[in-house]
Amino acid sequence: MLLKKILNSRWTYYGAALALALVAVWTQVKVHLPTRPSGTLADLNALRQRNDVNVVFILIDTLRADRLSSYGYGRPTSPFMDEIARRGVRFAHAESQSSWTKCSMASIWTTLVPPRSGITRVEDAIPDQVELPAEHLRAAGFRTGGIWRNAWVGSNFNFGQGFELYIRPTPSERTDRMELRRRNPSVAAIAGTDEDATFSAVQFIEAHQSERFFLYVHYMDVHQYVYDQVAADLKFGSGLSDSYDSAINWVDRNVAAIGQALDEHQLTRKTLVVIAADHGEGFTEHGEGHARTLYSEVTHVPLILSLPFRLEPGVVVDSQVRNVDIWPTVFDLLGVPFSGPTDGRSLVPLIEASADGKPAPASEVAVAYLDQTWGQEKEPSAPIVSVQRDGKRLIVGTKPARLNLYDHATDPTEQKSVADQQPEVVAELRAQADALLASTPPWGQSPQIQLDAFYREQLKALGYVVK
Repeated sequence: MLLKKILNSRWTYYGAALALALVAVWTQVKVHLPTRPSGTLADLNALRQRNDVNVVFILIDTLRADRLSSYGYGRPTSPFMDEIARRGVRFAHAESQSSWTKCSMASIWTTLVPPRSGITRVEDAIPDQVELPAEHLRAAGFRTGGIWRNAWVGSNFNFGQGFELYIRPTPSERTDRMELRRRNPSVAAIAGTDEDATFSAVQFIEAHQSERFFLYVHYMDVHQYVYDQVAADLKFGSGLSDSYDSAINWVDRNVAAIGQALDEHQLTRKTLVVIAADHGEGFTEHGEGHARTLYSEVTHVPLILSLPFRLEPGVVVDSQVRNVDIWPTVFDLLGVPFSGPTDGRSLVPLIEASADGKPAPASEVAVAYLDQTWGQEKEPSAPIVSVQRDGKRLIVGTKPARLNLYDHATDPTEQKSVADQQPEVVAELRAQADALLASTPPWGQSPQIQLDAFYREQLKALGYVVK
């Protein structure tokens, strides 16, 4: 409770504000590189024998992969994350399991694809009997803290299981807050910004630097298109898509501040940092926004690992991977026991094969799911499903009826269906879609949570209409 009081104290933020401001300006000139020794695949495998490795899981809400420089984007949106990727592990083709946060995050934490996670609609909550990663890590001796700003992952939906500290950070009272700009027209301003989450994260790191810890930080300013004057000075432009890019640069510097805090306390050489996203964002490709479709712009997400040592050169995994693979991979790297139903697999064999230049194991099918009526409590389900394998994506929907196949070799932005020309591929992927639609949670029906008026207003501020 003492740590929670510290994190919610306004004086904590005043002291941290100056430090973060200096970091933000400095990292714009020169990216701060974590201080770590060089390492090899032998060091990767040796992580399982160590008992001092921490985990920092940074989730950047609404971040699409193709807007990061390390994923081929031409603008300098993400200098710090790019440097981490250059000396760590970057998965070039990671797929989210939904384009709606609650559904996607439930799949990440449970390692089950929707609807096997049971979290597909507004009222669904994670059952108490499900063991989430924080519970496994706490049982293994980790101190656990979660800092979040998206109401979809609140404690009322049981996302806080296993966390000793699970908070929505108190907004600071900085007088220069008006310098931050919000441009997403589909959402209202939510209290605070990601710097509040960063301040809380740094305080958690300082409080537990002598212990083994797991820290989860869920950033929201890319979702809100929030950015500052430093990002504005990059002159990306004034359009909606430009503001999104500026927001990525702002959040990248928040990530850098966490990296610098780890470095200042000599923790980078014993910390595994995972950077991921719940889903991407759509602009003019198929209509703006997310939580409406399952095209590649909302399902192709970044996935980057920063190890306790640097790899020279870094490893790029070109095989298709999925967000449900994140925690099986982390547990495998740490040697932490993991049991229970899972649709994920460890990506360590893919990392090893990519580093050695050997043929990678066969890619898994990547599926995504979205109930189009997830926020309409009185309406029946209207699911759409995406199934992707070997560069081809099938999208199956019921309302309206659709059956579209896209070939990324000739149509990377998924503009023209080739379903009529490739019926054998449609049949193969359609079987996967039907299996997903027929699946059910291993533990049965998920608990149903009735949202009160206050919580509905919180969700409305995020741009979601719940009826």
